[in-house]
Amino acid sequence: MITKRIVAPPRRLQEAATALAVSAGEKGDEDGGGDFAILSEDTLAQDIAALFVGADIGLIDAALRAWEVNSRRAFISDVRVWARWCRLQGRGLVHVDAHMVSGFLRALSGTDVSPIGERSAATIERYLVSIGNLYRLAGMEDPTDDALVRLEHKAARKKLGTYQRQALALRFKGDIDDLDSPPTGLSVVALLKACGLDRSKRERALRDEVLLRVAVDTGCRRSELVAIEIQHVEGPNDKGSGRLFIPRSKNDTEGQGAYAYLSPKTMEAISAWMRRVGISRGALLRRVRYHPGKDQGFDCVGSGPLHPDSVSAIYKRLVLAAGEAGVLGEISKQQLDRFVVGVSGHSIRVGVAQDAAAAGESLLALMQAYRWKDPRTVMRYTEKLAVGSGAAARMADRFAD
Repeated sequence: MITKRIVAPPRRLQEAATALAVSAGEKGDEDGGGDFAILSEDTLAQDIAALFVGADIGLIDAALRAWEVNSRRAFISDVRVWARWCRLQGRGLVHVDAHMVSGFLRALSGTDVSPIGERSAATIERYLVSIGNLYRLAGMEDPTDDALVRLEHKAARKKLGTYQRQALALRFKGDIDDLDSPPTGLSVVALLKACGLDRSKRERALRDEVLLRVAVDTGCRRSELVAIEIQHVEGPNDKGSGRLFIPRSKNDTEGQGAYAYLSPKTMEAISAWMRRVGISRGALLRRVRYHPGKDQGFDCVGSGPLHPDSVSAIYKRLVLAAGEAGVLGEISKQQLDRFVVGVSGHSIRVGVAQDAAAAGESLLALMQAYRWKDPRTVMRYTEKLAVGSGAAARMADRFAD
């Protein structure tokens, strides 16, 4: 039988509440401050039910299980920011109203000075969604569903602008107009060369090459890349190419699955990596470990998959190595630093969209091949590229002297 009413938060939540207050630079409540608890991913439903007396834990649990892992993590992160704001106002999470949310928006937009700092319009919108979800899950009135909040949100969007900064694109041959041109500057080709620069870490180089080639062939998101298992790879066929089965993705939360093409070079890289480290099942992309100290020879590979954050870290390491080795051409240290900071786990997906657009592929073909549901996303990724080939460019060239 599910208990719907929890009278007081458990001691673990009280201790977590004090930790949150300390991390925010504030003094914790003497009574434990249970309504400022740090939510835990493992016990999220119980934590919410503990914060809001009378909440239906069964309903909360069902709702959270319907969310993707990344959605739950973002929700927890967002609620922590909201909890800190409430703490700064001397209020608890339970006792809030539209005026509290309005003040939160004014602080986030920079209209009012606050220790929580300014955020982008997209982040503010996500915070509002998470706050609304929190109170609806708890069976309480949604404080974001109010005319005051809607107007303050509109004012924040106007002040900050709604332009979404995208990840730095990593195209296969770099920033070129003609795909038959040789590679130049920051490119996947340069990162592939960087894989083999450290000959003492051959295993890691092979793993990194597989990551890069699969990312280019499939346009997979970082969460999809690290979720690849060896049994998801089919082939090679008589032409040397293969297929990757993607059982679940951001736009496929119910697991209908999709297939993506793998080139012969990618299939060769996968085979070389598997032979080198002796794996035949389980996660394809794994952590590579080397002996510590002077003898830094190969030790072993992990049994589990890489963490999604590792994809960005690997790209950044390869960009830095390529720049320091001169593979990126003559660039300043400042420019190299900008490349390292700008590259993310999403960079190759953006680059794939731009390369496909440069090749003349239609919007529908891009969406189908790389599993985009919203055409606006693809158009945003390719808008800079389209400037040079759009109607305005054609007209300007036509009337040029």
